[in-house]
Amino acid sequence: MWEADSLVHMKGIPDASVNAIITSPPFALTRVKSYGNEPEDRYIEWFMDFAREFHRILADDGSLVLDLGGAWLPGSPTRSLYQFRLLIRLCDDLGFHLAEEFYWYNTAKIPGPREWVTKRRIRVKDSVNCVWWLSKSKYPKADNRRVLKPYSSAMKRLIDRRSYNQGERPSGHEVGSAWAADHGGAIPSNVIEGARESSLLDNLIDTPNTSAHDGYLRHVREMNLKHHPARFPRLLPEFFAKFLTEPGDLIFDPFAGSNMTGSVAEDLNRRWLSCELDPEFIAGSAGRFAHDSLRFPLAAHHARSFEQANADKSTLL
Repeated sequence: MWEADSLVHMKGIPDASVNAIITSPPFALTRVKSYGNEPEDRYIEWFMDFAREFHRILADDGSLVLDLGGAWLPGSPTRSLYQFRLLIRLCDDLGFHLAEEFYWYNTAKIPGPREWVTKRRIRVKDSVNCVWWLSKSKYPKADNRRVLKPYSSAMKRLIDRRSYNQGERPSGHEVGSAWAADHGGAIPSNVIEGARESSLLDNLIDTPNTSAHDGYLRHVREMNLKHHPARFPRLLPEFFAKFLTEPGDLIFDPFAGSNMTGSVAEDLNRRWLSCELDPEFIAGSAGRFAHDSLRFPLAAHHARSFEQANADKSTLL
């Protein structure tokens, strides 16, 4: 993980050397967040500079996965179209292909914007983020057999009976005997459901260290560090890392934040590289790896180094 501007750092990454870029960049929000974000009127041009480098460093069968949250027009209950304008620019100007659109349903999303949802009651709660899966070529590297879901109880019964009500459905689809075959699991949909690392966890000081979420939060408290306010949910990079890459492949996150993508890549035996501008977020991200003292003996040292350097804001490493 590099303390660096990824736009600069990518200049040193060889052409066609990255298998997947999985990231959640700052959104084009009306309100400026503590981690930094560009206003909507400058966002697309700002992002296109990064995207040109993304296209260059991706392998020919590589993928770019972007988690992009929505934005509201100032003083209005209507939505910005910046996500869709950016998508068109990425495809038309740079040659990316839209492989598939995904939707992350954040089950813990609070109602907002408050003015239009809880005060004037014009809108309902906005709980879905668009996740664009873009590819460099028309035929990206991917295999949905690596992300199969457990079969439902009803499907298991069909498989056990080895029979199915065959024939044509009212929709016109022809259902044959192959529908009852056991393929090891069900193909998932393009809706991914789960909560962002919940702010409720921030109050659970004594929560056992049973997940990467808890380990990260405990670490930032113990080291008196600020935690990242918009942490990537594990389920997103985990799904796409399994779906789009194999062990040994290289995954890059140019807007790493608390480095969830790097943590997931490490757990899945993928090589990884990430960039983050804030040294305090980098120090906090060591908590995602400190549970494995054999592979990461320097994680605690890096965090201590930051604590010692915090007074004069010197460089972490």
